[in-house]
Amino acid sequence: MLLEKTTRMNFLFDFYQALLTDKQRSYMELYYLDDHSLGEIAESYKVSRQAVYDNIRRTEAMLEEYEDKLRLFEKFGLRQEILELLTKSIKDEASTIEYRLELVKRLKETD
Repeated sequence: MLLEKTTRMNFLFDFYQALLTDKQRSYMELYYLDDHSLGEIAESYKVSRQAVYDNIRRTEAMLEEYEDKLRLFEKFGLRQEILELLTKSIKDEASTIEYRLELVKRLKETD
């Protein structure tokens, strides 16, 4: 579960980091990308561990809220899934052109 959350947060951060403040971006980068502990981040910024924890939790909630509204990560996952099916269908000589065109149509509809 922890790895899934970390992976999800990294994706959400990639998609929505431009909407965050410099401080939020910095804390998230240090915590999720650079794998720093709350204590290490707190020491670097000369704030309490609790302040870092609260900031990261609020930022996580904001990222989830952005995703609820904009669905960039969800659409990305759907596009990846369709592209994988399309790639398999191209390699499979038995696959029909109609099926491939349907996948292309689905891909266009994700945007």
